[in-house]
Amino acid sequence: MTKIIGLTGGIGSGKTTIASFFKEEGVPVYIADDEAKKVMQSSEIINQIKTSFGESLFDNNVLNRSKLAEIVFNNKEQLEKLNAIVHPAVKKDFQSWLLQNKGMDFVVYEAAILFESGKYKEFDYIVTVTAPEDVRIERVMKRDNSTREQVLSRMKMQWNDEKRISLSNFVINNSNLKIAREEVGEILKILKIKQKQS
Repeated sequence: MTKIIGLTGGIGSGKTTIASFFKEEGVPVYIADDEAKKVMQSSEIINQIKTSFGESLFDNNVLNRSKLAEIVFNNKEQLEKLNAIVHPAVKKDFQSWLLQNKGMDFVVYEAAILFESGKYKEFDYIVTVTAPEDVRIERVMKRDNSTREQVLSRMKMQWNDEKRISLSNFVINNSNLKIAREEVGEILKILKIKQKQS
């Protein structure tokens, strides 16, 4: 039976980098945000977004993602409305991906809001990625060309590290890539031993 490892962490913690380390170890990885972007291009989802948020978010039937982000990142109710459209579609997509990887011992599901959405309860193990707040802010400002204030307001919408860590099986501090890479290997060793024992 394939065990699902939920991989999460706050914005800018470097989840995608850690996910790539799991991939290097031969573990299939499902990046929920990337898949959500693909799912949001389906006509069914586009129509639901138009109905809920209006036509003004679309240029020639293409969703203006930054306009949508502005609406949802500053408004919890609007974010919940969007999640109610996107999450069920991503869940369905993940289930079919899981079937394609059913021969594997482990797969990784990487998502930013694993705890906030309650989805963490569906997984066998949870790995939380952490990094100092200043490092995270710098990374996101560079990556998204956002201001410090924009990054901080997005951070406020997410759980803090302490809360995440209290519900996690493993924690990777992603300040030093070499050490973080080794930690991924260690976690897989531990999980393989557990797998044999069960």
